[in-house]
Amino acid sequence: MAKAAKKAILKKATTAKKSGAVAKKAAGSSRASKKGALGFTARTAKEITATFRDSIGLTAKVAAAVAAAKVNILAATGVSASGMRKNATFNLVVDDFVKAEKALDKIGAEDIHESSIIMVETPNKVGALQKVAKIIADAGIDIYYFYATTSSGKTATSVIKTADDKKAIKALQEA
Repeated sequence: MAKAAKKAILKKATTAKKSGAVAKKAAGSSRASKKGALGFTARTAKEITATFRDSIGLTAKVAAAVAAAKVNILAATGVSASGMRKNATFNLVVDDFVKAEKALDKIGAEDIHESSIIMVETPNKVGALQKVAKIIADAGIDIYYFYATTSSGKTATSVIKTADDKKAIKALQEA
């Protein structure tokens, strides 16, 4: 193979590798996933928490604003207890934090802040979350909250906020 052709192939491989890194960075991942012996991966990510005055249609409004900004929601929760209080809170893990924040601000978010969370992908099997939670607990780390769903028939994704996300990831990766 000619020297120029080898150079072109190497350049394409380097560009593809960089593109993958950019995609992970856009999702807020600050640490590469590493599959542990128990068959799951753990990585850090950013989560947006936005608070709004509650109203009928608010979830549709939030989803529309984020979609209009061309931002993909990777995981989300929304909580409203209008009978007891007048606010609704949304937690969103997105692929473009800056665009999402601007979109939420435009539609009247009263408070927006970011926090570090961990995303754990496990096989979609009975007891998977229990194993993850036990590893974190055995490392002496408090779980503040979590939410989870299956992302396909084979895997489940959990978003977990702990007292020490870096230490939790290390414990999970070493398990």
